[in-house]
Formats: sequence, C-alpha cells, structure tokens
Amino acid sequence: MNQPTKDQAATGTLALAALGVVYGDIGTSPLYAFKEAFAGAHGLVPSEPNVLAALSALFWAMMLIISVKYVWVMLKFDNNGEGGVLALTALANRCAQGSTRWKLLIVTTGIFAAALFYGDALITPAISVLSAVEGLSVAAPALEKFIIPITVGVITGLFFIQRRGTGSMGKLFGPITLLWFVALAVLGAISIAKNPTVLLALNPMYAISFAIEHPAGMFLLLSAVFLALTGGEALYADMGHFGARPVRLAWYGLVCPSLLINYFGQGALVLRSADAIQNPFYLLAPDRFMLPLVALATAATVIASQATISGAYSMTLQAMRMGYLPRLFIQHTSDSQRGQIYIPAVNWMMLVGVIILVFEFGSSGALAAAYGIAVSGTMIITTLLTVFVTLMLPGRARLLLLLFALALFALLELLFFGSNLTKVASGGWMPLALGLTLFVLLSTWKKGSGLVAEQRRKLDIPMSAFIAGSQPDVPRVPGTAVYLTADPSIVPGALFHSLKHFKVLHERTLFLHVVTADVPYIEPEQRLKVSLLAPGMYNVVLHFGFRQEVDVPAALKGLAKHGVKLEPMGTTFFIARSNVAEGPGGMSSWRCALFSWMTRQSEGAASFFNLPTNQVVELGTKVVL
Repeated sequence: MNQPTKDQAATGTLALAALGVVYGDIGTSPLYAFKEAFAGAHGLVPSEPNVLAALSALFWAMMLIISVKYVWVMLKFDNNGEGGVLALTALANRCAQGSTRWKLLIVTTGIFAAALFYGDALITPAISVLSAVEGLSVAAPALEKFIIPITVGVITGLFFIQRRGTGSMGKLFGPITLLWFVALAVLGAISIAKNPTVLLALNPMYAISFAIEHPAGMFLLLSAVFLALTGGEALYADMGHFGARPVRLAWYGLVCPSLLINYFGQGALVLRSADAIQNPFYLLAPDRFMLPLVALATAATVIASQATISGAYSMTLQAMRMGYLPRLFIQHTSDSQRGQIYIPAVNWMMLVGVIILVFEFGSSGALAAAYGIAVSGTMIITTLLTVFVTLMLPGRARLLLLLFALALFALLELLFFGSNLTKVASGGWMPLALGLTLFVLLSTWKKGSGLVAEQRRKLDIPMSAFIAGSQPDVPRVPGTAVYLTADPSIVPGALFHSLKHFKVLHERTLFLHVVTADVPYIEPEQRLKVSLLAPGMYNVVLHFGFRQEVDVPAALKGLAKHGVKLEPMGTTFFIARSNVAEGPGGMSSWRCALFSWMTRQSEGAASFFNLPTNQVVELGTKVVL
C-alpha cells in the first residue's frame, strides 16, 4: 500500500481547514434554504411535483453556479493566488491597459460589489445563528421565548472574543465542520432510504417543466433556491488562504455531496409528511438527538459567522490598501499568521448591525427575505469582471467556450437577482440601502483623496526644483529625518513647514514613499528601492502588497545594504496631516463634509505605518476642496 506523500498530506490538512473557513457559510444553508421555498405568502404547496421541482432547481443551480462557475472556473482567475471581488477588480484594472473609461467602469463596479459584500457580512451571522437556535422550539416548544436572548448572547460573545484572535479557535473549526457535514449526509441518507422517489429530482426536466407550466412560480422559487448558493463568493474570496486544490478537494469530496444528500433528505421527509415543512432540517433527526443537533448546528453557525467576520476584516484591509477607505486601527492577533487581524471599528459596527437585524426581523424566515440580494448582485459583478479579463487574455481557441459558459452563468444570476428583487419590500431593501451607503463612502474617500493629492501638487514645490535650489545653504543638524510623502516628485508638506519654522535640515534626509501594489504580496527582495538625490538626501520607495502589513521601521532595516544605516534614537519621522475645508473644488458640499468627517476618523499615519510614537513629529496642513 502506497504511503501518502508530503504534498498529499499537506493538501488534505488544508482541505480540512478550508471546511470551516471557506464552506462555513454555504454549509449552514440547509438550516433554512429548502423550507423557504414553501414558506411565506408566495411559498409553494408542499406537494410531490412542487418538492421535486424545487429540489431539481436547487441541484442544478448548485452544480452550475458553485461546482462549475466558482470551484472550477473562478479559482483559475486569481490575482497572484488571491481571490475575491477586490482582487478580481485589481486584475481587471491591470488588463484595461491604460483605458481610462474602462478603468473607471471597472473600479466603480468593483467598489459597489465590495459594498454589497458588507450587507451579506451582516446578515450571515444573524440568519445563521437564529436558524440554529430555532431548533430549540422544535426540541422543546416551551423554550421558544428564549430563542432571541440566546441568539443575541451567542452573537455578542462571538464579537467580543475577536480581539483575542481566532488562532486557537481555528484549530477546532475544521474538525467541528467535518462532523457537521458528516451529520448532514447521515441524516439526509437515512431519510432518502425511506423514500428514494425523491432522487427523481436529479432529472432537470422536473425544474424545466415546472418553469414552463408556472413561470411566475419558478421566478419566485429562484429566490429560495438562491439561499443554498450564498457562500459562493466567500469560497472565491478565501481561496488565497488555502489554494485552489484543497478548496476543490473539500468541495467535490465532502461538502457538495453532504449538502445535496441533506437537501434531498429534507425533500423525502416532506414527501412523507407535508407538516414537516415547518422545520424539515431538525425534523430529520430522532427526538433523542435533537438537542445535540441544535448544539452542533449552533457551533457550525458560529464558525460560519466567524468566517464572514474575518472576511469583512480582510475586505476592509484590502479597501484601505487600495485607497477606498481611510486608515483604521488594525490589530494583528497572531505573531506567525499575518492574515489574522482584528479591526475594532468594523467589529463593533458589525455587532450593533447584527443585533439590530435579530431584533428587527426576529426569525430566520423573516431574515431570508433580506438575504440573497447582496450576494446575487456581487455574483453578477464577479461574472462581468471575469468576462472582461477573459476577453483580454490570449488563447482564442478556448475563449468562445469560456465566454459561452460565463454568459450562461450571467443569465442565471440575473434571474436570481431579479427573483430576489421581489423581496425588496419585505426586507430586501436593507442590504441594498447598506450597499449604496457604503458605495458612497468608498467612492467619496477615493475621489476626495485624489483631490487632496491634486491640491497638494498645486501648492507644493517640485522636488527637482528643491534639490537644485537653495537647500545646500540651509544649516544642517545631526540625525536623520524621514519625511513621508504620497508623491515623490514634490516636496512633502511636512518638510516645507519644517523649513518655514525651524530653518534647518538634518544631515541625512530621507523622502519615504509607501506604495501599495494591486497584487497581494511583494517579495522582500523587491520591497525597497533607494536613489541618491543629493549629498545626504535619498528617495526611498517601499512596496507592499495589498494583503501585507505595512511595517515601515522593519522595512527600512534593508537600507543598510545600500550604505544607509539608521540609528533608532537619532531618527525622526515627519508627517503632514491634512485638515479639509470646503471650497470651490471638485466635490459637492455634502460630499466634502462627508470626506472631512472620514478624515477625522482616520487613524494617524504613525500608527498605521507602525512608526515608533516617540520618534514622530506631526505638522498640520489645510487643504481647500
């Protein structure tokens, strides 16, 4: 018998870890997805034709959208190993090849997709934990009044432990999620064995016939079917943590079969007893296993929520790196894993938002009305960006086939999005309103930052003129001054004001420019570039990927290789902070006020760049927009 190789063992370990992080969201969908097809004012009657049609539509939607589009196609569209809509936006932006019009359209759609992601990030913990705890009312109806308090308690505890990091908890995520998927498969298989007729739904003609006979009914049904697909974007976004191969292995080897077996098991149960549609997931289990199943489901939904919260942190970090959000305080919770971060501002805003959703909607069924719109909108944008990247790629032989597949995905996702729009009045407005609000914030910061940079270029002195001018006549004082600058071609505002007030230069002056690339990672040997401007004056450029921690002091240690050695106690970092004032600039007054408010919420450059606080001097400048 052949022993597994180290690569195979590593792939298996990563696939196990991926279960909790990548598939936590989609893995908890059986708690509520199937029953929503038969719930509410527009729900189907749980008759045999309707159950088979719903299962057939669910099966083929999962095959096409998740198994084919995301697991097979999208994992090939990575940005240096990273996935997600922002990484795809950066990739498409590079493929635009200098076309300003295309770049503007790509960036706009990418920002809107990122904004919609936050709507999903709020709803997932609320609907997942609620649907799990609702099992208490099935196991013991007298406990129904405790569902909301328990849900709020679980969610609050989850957000409060974020500051401690998820490293220790993460070790349990994989095994618990493995147990969860095994339980899904076992419960579903037992039910299918009692009524194998349900397997007829594997035939797509059941869904097609239903669509022909009841087009309006199928259109409404799609919004419930889509609830089974809501973890697709998370799958793509988290591929960078594990790589494409382990993600595919986990999906095809365990997750997909377990989910489908459970959905078909729920269908078989409803065929035997139509009353079971009230909660077909929990009614699959024997009474003596009900409470343990509630506990396991709650643990699984906590893991799913954790993955979503971590995804919100990562998305926020990427948005900051790419210039769509102001600097926020970031705490790295692991000494070995850079990806494990904690952003307090995002954490507490999400906690408040999730609790409001729980109290406002009160049940997973009511929340399901708000779920789906944000994710389906993000899926459409992902497909459109992928079409653009595909058109820019060489290799026309397989291009037509890929474009045909993407066109099919886009058509299906448009149908899903249209179906979900029918839920706007009953709660779907919430993620759309949140997405629009965040889009305004993201776009306002990007535009305002660009206008500030433009104003600085008008006010500041060109670096070439400064180097060639009177600076050699300025008295020198001992030590090293590091001036942070957003544009190496102009004199930093901090230096301009320093010369104006102190009328001296340090004997060694560094102009430091930090560049965040549109790729996830920059190798250490490509991090630092140094050029001599004049005796004792250097231009220093540091390159970081948008998923990397910006640690300026650590990166500047590489200057020793270029003959520039910094003494920690003899080095001072000079920073300019802009105070924005309204004026006849390029933004409306309300957006200028919004940008000014966002500027005040921004974390200081010293903390963001990890500068030693006792070596920083900050000088204020006023910018009129």
